[in-house]
Amino acid sequence: MESMIANCSIPKGGPIYIPNLISPLTTVPEFQNVLVQQLQELEAELNSSQLTDAEEICVDDLKILKEEELVEMALEEAFKVDEHAGKAASGDCRKSGNKHDRVKGSGLKNASTSIESTNGRPPVSDVDGVAMEKKKGSKKQKKRKANKHLVENTYFKRVEQLAKIKQKQDDDKATARLHSLNAVSKNNDCAIPSSDKIERMKSLRSMNSSEQVKTLEVEEHIPVSYPEVVLCVEVYHNKRRWSKIQEFLVLGHQTLTELKDKIYCLTDQVMQKAGKHDPSGYFLIEDIFFNDLRDPSAIDYSGPIFDWLRNSRDDALKKWESIITGELQQKQRAILGNVTPSKLPNFKTVDMHKTRFCDLRFQLGAGYLYCHQGDCKHTMVIRDMRLIHPEDVNNRAAYPIIIFQLKPRVQKCHVCKISRATKVTVDDKWARENPCYFCDYCFSLLHSSDESPLYAQFSVYDYVHD
Repeated sequence: MESMIANCSIPKGGPIYIPNLISPLTTVPEFQNVLVQQLQELEAELNSSQLTDAEEICVDDLKILKEEELVEMALEEAFKVDEHAGKAASGDCRKSGNKHDRVKGSGLKNASTSIESTNGRPPVSDVDGVAMEKKKGSKKQKKRKANKHLVENTYFKRVEQLAKIKQKQDDDKATARLHSLNAVSKNNDCAIPSSDKIERMKSLRSMNSSEQVKTLEVEEHIPVSYPEVVLCVEVYHNKRRWSKIQEFLVLGHQTLTELKDKIYCLTDQVMQKAGKHDPSGYFLIEDIFFNDLRDPSAIDYSGPIFDWLRNSRDDALKKWESIITGELQQKQRAILGNVTPSKLPNFKTVDMHKTRFCDLRFQLGAGYLYCHQGDCKHTMVIRDMRLIHPEDVNNRAAYPIIIFQLKPRVQKCHVCKISRATKVTVDDKWARENPCYFCDYCFSLLHSSDESPLYAQFSVYDYVHD
């Protein structure tokens, strides 16, 4: 079957990491049942709620406004505000004019009445009142014209300011387009880089981040059945216990051997080169040893441990107490006495290839043991557990997925300082350092002549990386 290349995608988000936080004992089926039940209850609650037309939310009605549209909206809003202010000013002037007309009418009416009462000869006081009213009316008309002129000037100033802002934005955009076009033309004029530069660029890109998920190459496609649980498993260095070397996404229905086959350790390569590779190994999760006995030559690593538990029970109990309590609590118990003595767990052994992650009882955040190649031990932590997401890889054959891989530190040759070291010598009298790293060419120049060794008073080993 042709190999299929699938891009690995991981949904955004993740667990809130809190150091030294350990969950109670749990299992994958318990977590899955509780979470699926909560989702069903939430879906039922959403379906049962009757939303009115005003409360309904339609994604199609949402619109992303561009910068030009926002500027036009701001202009329209400014024009509306100015028009409202102008109408208010004209309304005030109109009210004052109406009031003036009413006063003027009443004055004329009183004047006519007084004329009739004095046989056609108006009093002097009434004539003066009419003249005063005319002067007030003319002043108010001038004031109204002045207010109208002021509103128009303010309106035009606002339009000019907004026009300048829009013009500046257009100029900035034109400058940016011109700059990008110049950059494109310069790139097109550049010569094609050489193969050495291309390789150097590839190496620099590969050094950007060690947490990028690589493209997956799988030979078949097996759809993941829903609901499925995804576990995040971390593996730490055998010597630097605090250093995480790998992180995986594992499905709940996958076996422990599928994870074991994906774990990378330098000891496996060293033992394989030496012809002493051992396919055996085990996971110690809670009180169960999960042994890898798939290969006929595999050894049950837990056998000597069970013999020691049976033959040296007192020593085993002291060792167990020091593990679970620590030295300080042991000293306190020696002084105050031990009221409730500890008991050894009832350890059991199970075949690794017959056990799935959904069959385990574990604690999130707790450290468990992975042992291989005799005595190479790693801490393993199940960090997170969640339901599978539509953005996850929907191919069971692609799991376990490596989402983190620590970049190994590689030594250069101590002679040429250029090539990568492939051998390391110990107690070498002609070497500048002890231990000393060599590439194949420099090692042959210093230690052999015509394919025969010059001296043998040193130890040499194959070197892969630190």
